Amino acid sequence: MTGQDTTDRATQRPIRILLVDDQPLLRTGFRMVLGAEDDLDIVGEAGDGVEAVDLSRRLLPDVVLMDIRMPRMDGVSATRAIVDARLPVRVLILTTFDLDEYVVGALRAGASGFLAKDVPAEDLVTAIRTVAAGEAVVAPRILKRLLDRFAEALPDPAATPGKVINTLTEREREVLVQVARGLSNAEIARELSVSETTVKTHVGHVLTKLQLRDRVQAVVLAYETGLVRPGA
Repeated sequence: MTGQDTTDRATQRPIRILLVDDQPLLRTGFRMVLGAEDDLDIVGEAGDGVEAVDLSRRLLPDVVLMDIRMPRMDGVSATRAIVDARLPVRVLILTTFDLDEYVVGALRAGASGFLAKDVPAEDLVTAIRTVAAGEAVVAPRILKRLLDRFAEALPDPAATPGKVINTLTEREREVLVQVARGLSNAEIARELSVSETTVKTHVGHVLTKLQLRDRVQAVVLAYETGLVRPGA
């Protein structure tokens, strides 16, 4: 961390976090890890999805760390409820890779990304800061693998209206395809022989035109509309 990074964080308000997991021991572990960071503030804890939605409404945390399998309401349903309520809250799913099918559902419900529960502490902290800044934390290649594996959970592209994609220019469609294939901005720039800044601009236009929050939702939409086929 540079001196400038430290100064910037010192002048910003802490990132407010809601911990959601039905296992108190895991919540305690996350609290210990995150509590050691000056720019992170645990504002509440919930043991199920119903409580998570209620506390999200009342506390308006910046980031909700959301478990998937919980009593009363699971993490997918809770995420959908939070997103549908248009709360200024972003959801980061914590799961295990044997629950990949739930992760796809959570991402489609509006989650900003997901991590494995055994993620290194420094990666968890970085992910929270990234999500709080409005970005996604799911590695595109991981998301692509998930969508390929659980393609049957996606709607039939033939039954999905393609008009929304038609608002994009030819170049923007090319960029969206590369994003859906898991390429970074730098890799897309090399693939299309343009600057990385140009790619970043195109990605921004794609998100704005399609009314998407981040690259994760862009990848999901590319699959749902048939722009990119599973396994392609």
